[in-house]
Order: sequence, then C-alpha cells, then structure tokens
Amino acid sequence: MCDHCFIASVVVPLLKMLLLALILLTVQFKWQRNANINTKMYRIIEFVGRWSMLDIFVMSILLAIIKFNKVASVEVEPAALLFAIVVILTMFAALRFDSRLIWDDVNEHS
Repeated sequence: MCDHCFIASVVVPLLKMLLLALILLTVQFKWQRNANINTKMYRIIEFVGRWSMLDIFVMSILLAIIKFNKVASVEVEPAALLFAIVVILTMFAALRFDSRLIWDDVNEHS
C-alpha cells in the first residue's frame, strides 16, 4: 500500500476522530485546558475534513473507469461500505459540533 493511501485512508480519519473526541471530552467534563489549544485542534479537524472524502472520490473514479472500459471486475466488499460510513459520520460530527462550546467555560470564569 502506498504511503499517501495509508495517510488518507487510516491516519486522516483516525486523527480526526481522536481530536474530536478529545475536544468533546474537555467540553463535556469541563477539564481545565487552554481554549486556544482546543480551537487549534478544531481548526485542524476542519482542515483534515476537506481531505477525508479523497479515498471515496478516487475509488468512485477508478470504479467508473474500470466499468467503462471493462478492463477488470470490481466487487465492493463490506469494508468499503463501512469506511464510507465512518468518513460520513465523522464529517457530520465535526459539522454538528458547536465550536463556541470551547469558550463557554472560559467566559463563565471571567
């Protein structure tokens, strides 16, 4: 497997889920963390989110080329469907999160 495929397929979704979980935990349990760090992590999630659909896009184009030219046969296995579901759910989770919650605890103590 090529390096950029591993990064786009494994590292990007994993990084996105871990950072989002960390931000959610700090907001939910009001852990004393610097709000600037959480804001930077949220911006990283937004930036990484742009690239999270890259694999699905590439697979769709390759599938269309293969089907169009009848070069080979392709079967979509359950892992591809599950990967697409994880990517879509992490996109919705990042979009649904209200970044103002990061600063609520800071504003309450001021």
